[in-house]
Amino acid sequence: MHLPYKVRFVASQLVTVTVLLTLLLFLPQIWLNWQAYYNFNSITKHEFKLQTLSDEITYLDEVLTMSARMNAATGNSTWEERYRQFEPKLDIAIKESIKLAPKAYKNEDAQKIDAANQRLVTMEYESFDLVNKNQKETAQLLLFSHEYENQKHIYADGVAKRNRNISLELQQKFDEYYKRIFWAVLESIISLTMLIPAWLLVLHLLQQYLKAKKIAQAALEEANCRLEIQVAERTAKLKYKNFQLQQTLQQLQYTQVQLIQTEKMSSLGQLVAGVAHEINNPVNFISGNLLYIKEYSLQLLTLIKLYQQEDSNYNPEITSLIKKMDLEFIIDDMPKILSSMAVGTERICEIVLTLRNFSRLDEAEMKPVDIHEGINSTLLILQHRLKEKHKQQEIAIIKDYGNLPLVECYAGGLNQVFMNIFSNAIDALYELEAECLKGEVKKHHSCIIVHTQVKNEDCVIISIKDNGPGITEEVKTKLFDPFFTTKPIGKGTGLGLSISYQIIADKHKGKIKCISAPGKGTEFVIEIPMKQTREVTILTPDNRSK
Repeated sequence: MHLPYKVRFVASQLVTVTVLLTLLLFLPQIWLNWQAYYNFNSITKHEFKLQTLSDEITYLDEVLTMSARMNAATGNSTWEERYRQFEPKLDIAIKESIKLAPKAYKNEDAQKIDAANQRLVTMEYESFDLVNKNQKETAQLLLFSHEYENQKHIYADGVAKRNRNISLELQQKFDEYYKRIFWAVLESIISLTMLIPAWLLVLHLLQQYLKAKKIAQAALEEANCRLEIQVAERTAKLKYKNFQLQQTLQQLQYTQVQLIQTEKMSSLGQLVAGVAHEINNPVNFISGNLLYIKEYSLQLLTLIKLYQQEDSNYNPEITSLIKKMDLEFIIDDMPKILSSMAVGTERICEIVLTLRNFSRLDEAEMKPVDIHEGINSTLLILQHRLKEKHKQQEIAIIKDYGNLPLVECYAGGLNQVFMNIFSNAIDALYELEAECLKGEVKKHHSCIIVHTQVKNEDCVIISIKDNGPGITEEVKTKLFDPFFTTKPIGKGTGLGLSISYQIIADKHKGKIKCISAPGKGTEFVIEIPMKQTREVTILTPDNRSK
């Protein structure tokens, strides 16, 4: 249903004229009513305030008179103190009354009242001085004298007259306010009489307009509802697809990072294995020949001693050569040198063996492993970071090994976990040492404590604890999240602990937790079973529990 154009045009004009007429008639009325209300409210407040102040002035004046007379009668200084206490209050009340009704305090009567008040104050002060001079009788005569009573009468009559004048002024203002209210109400009634027919016509036209608009609105809402349903369905589909894409992308990123890290550690294992193999060949050659060299040298030295004992012929050239080469020292030092070379060769063999143990990073099969060998090999790889350097003290390694059996595990994976935890501990200790050098914290001796033990005959526990600066509770909640790191950009990827968590929790069905607090150091506790089942459930970082 649609109204004709002409009808709509006339209706809009009528509404406009009616609204303008309403504004022209009622806005002045509203202004006048508001002004009248404001004036009435102001008059009421002033009247109440003046009445309160008048009563307060009368009361304080009586208190001062009574205090002065009681002081003269008793000679007690407490009454003078009371007088001094209430006198400022009377002055404040008079000043506030002057602000509210200034005209009532600027006529001839006001001057007489002030003169009488000043005379009364002077006489009361004189009575105080007389009392202080032990002349109570004279003070009493002064305060009960004819002059004092006369001034008191003048002051009281003047105050009463002034209060009456103020009341008359307020009454005149009330009368004027009532007249304004009367005319405002009359004008409002006339305006309503003029506007009621016009507004009735406007309401009739508005009813027709609203009826037609309601029908059109219903049709529009139905179309919008269908459109919103379609949009909601398509939005839900897009959100679901976007969620799937995000999940896939996150999984791909995490898998890519794992592959890169695994490849890096595998390359490190191959490099270490190659270096160990290349060192092992010449070391075996040296180690194998040292035994024969030691045997040959001992035989030669024995032969030289026999020659010295048997050869009695004097040969000056041989004697000179013996003194020059210090043959006695060589005979004494040769066995020591060979023993030292044997010890060094054995040490190199031990290092090569340790490197070969660490190089098992790329082994994919699970088999019984000595956990202590993996820890020792990892510490050997990191030995260069543990030793004392320029402005960096040596980090002490305290090994508290328990009697562990062989544990069925992925040796290379565990070595990778040990490498990540030890590296983080070393970084934290060096960070604390840098703060010590700056004087921010007290100097201390850095150390890492490694503890192992058997738990419940089913699991083993490996604890790696440092005495570094520790970490906050907020950081601990994100410690095993992928890509989370507290190190500067370029010095940390945030993957070490995340991958360590996956190796312990996913591959070995174990547990890893961090115990730390600021200033208390950091401890990582690893718990893995001694025997592994063949079915391993693969977890992702999103559904693991910390």
